[in-house]
Amino acid sequence: MDREGGRLMVAEVNRRAFLAATGAAAALGVVGTTEGAAAAPAAGSAAERAATARAIAGIRLPNVAVRAAAKADPTEATLAEAAQLLRRNVVTATELVSAHLERADTYDGVYQAFNARPAEAARARARAVDRGRVSGPLAGIPLTIKDNFFTAGVATTANSTIFEDFVPTYDATAWSRLQAGGAVMVGKGQMGPLATTRATLPNGTVTTVNAWTPADAGVDPGGSSTGPATSVAARMACSSIGTQTGGSIILPANRQNLTGLKPTMGRVSLHGVVPLTYTRDHVGPLARDVLDAAIMLQVLAGVDSQDPRTQGLPRKPDFIASALPKVDRRGRVVARRATRIGVPEGYLASFTGEALALQTEALAALDAIPGLTLVDVTYPDDWALLTGTFNAVRLPERTEPFLRLLQQDPTRFGVSLTSWVQGLFLSGDEWITGQRAKHRLLRDVLDTVMADCDVLLQTSVVPFDILGLPEIGFPIGFAASSAGPDTLPVGTVLGGAPYEEDRLIEVVAAYQAVTDWHLRRPADPDLGGRVAGRRGAAPRLSADEVARLTA
Repeated sequence: MDREGGRLMVAEVNRRAFLAATGAAAALGVVGTTEGAAAAPAAGSAAERAATARAIAGIRLPNVAVRAAAKADPTEATLAEAAQLLRRNVVTATELVSAHLERADTYDGVYQAFNARPAEAARARARAVDRGRVSGPLAGIPLTIKDNFFTAGVATTANSTIFEDFVPTYDATAWSRLQAGGAVMVGKGQMGPLATTRATLPNGTVTTVNAWTPADAGVDPGGSSTGPATSVAARMACSSIGTQTGGSIILPANRQNLTGLKPTMGRVSLHGVVPLTYTRDHVGPLARDVLDAAIMLQVLAGVDSQDPRTQGLPRKPDFIASALPKVDRRGRVVARRATRIGVPEGYLASFTGEALALQTEALAALDAIPGLTLVDVTYPDDWALLTGTFNAVRLPERTEPFLRLLQQDPTRFGVSLTSWVQGLFLSGDEWITGQRAKHRLLRDVLDTVMADCDVLLQTSVVPFDILGLPEIGFPIGFAASSAGPDTLPVGTVLGGAPYEEDRLIEVVAAYQAVTDWHLRRPADPDLGGRVAGRRGAAPRLSADEVARLTA
């Protein structure tokens, strides 16, 4: 079989597995209610946990060149660099974790990235790493865990009054896998209430800021995974995990100069995550570059008996190998595989000014990498209808797990109540029609839009969120903010075929090998003057704004 035949065979196997998985997820609807999730058992049997631990222990991180800035300040290091510094005994786990905790002590009053910071537990775990009692590929690496992941003994509030007193007795599978890798949790990341908006208080008052504009809370830092993203961009954690239902990994990554990876539905377990929409919820990393994102995904991805979405999937690729740039005999960075990058008709027309120039330059940089080819693609005539109007079918899935709580006390949903109530008003026939539209959209994407390309540039995360397909957001430069004098990161988004996260990683790894945008870090906040270091009162989102933002 030739190379093209092999590619088509793999794509067809992945497609069949994905269609089976999405059908099962739709039939299940939701895997449990909020009460059921709290009472569910910890992930898997003892045998399953032991097998998982062995698999994670076998992950090997690559040797990387550590930049001078990372040697001088370990909070500057990428995850891969930090692991290298630990392996070489340049820093201890205690020193690495303490450096990040001290930055949070100094600056999180401005950033407000964390909902909780179990600092003493983090230091104790770092000491255990130094004493050889904890090991693994992530041993000693400080991470932020979004506050909708169950963390045994540490409150999981989902930044909501509904869960304000909830302390789980077990860990979410994703966090459990990271712990099996030796990771250290330095904090629970602040988030939008129940993952609906950017991070705010339940009454809509904005909390977490964009790390690039810490004095201006009016600049949007991205979707609900705001705290995890800001903590990484502000060098208070090496990496983090967030969740995405409507862009909450990709958008914070694009707006804070990070690399965010949303895997295919089922690649990472949702067990122990406070639900938003089960057929669209995804767990993924928010990292400083694509290698860090690949390392995180290598640990996170795997079968979980507590989440049927994870079962029966194609074999997990070597994401870390995919993130290592390939260089030819002439010293040029080349694609690991010949890859066609689809550019939708009118793609550049979606941008103006500096953003347009940056997107144009990014296309040129990608096209200049041997093995990567830009190809034109066309959306079907009803694309706007399928990705717009029918996007509302997710609302009943959001409402159903919280129906009893809505009946008991709707005030506990705060400023986001309107968006939760909307799910009550979609009729059964509308929901069925929406599901048909979703399957039509999936057919259009796989059979038409991506028929002549391997990955697809996007101007919106919505289509691939609706379908549960993988996507990655990464930085391509900086442009002046329309809201003020600050220069802000600009990113772009690539979507991929089912279970082909490795292809997305390969493309971004090649791009980041020939650019340095991902190495830029924001300046520290000015702590002079106001104690809070922020100008004026924090803005407050109204119920109408929240409903519009989550529509």
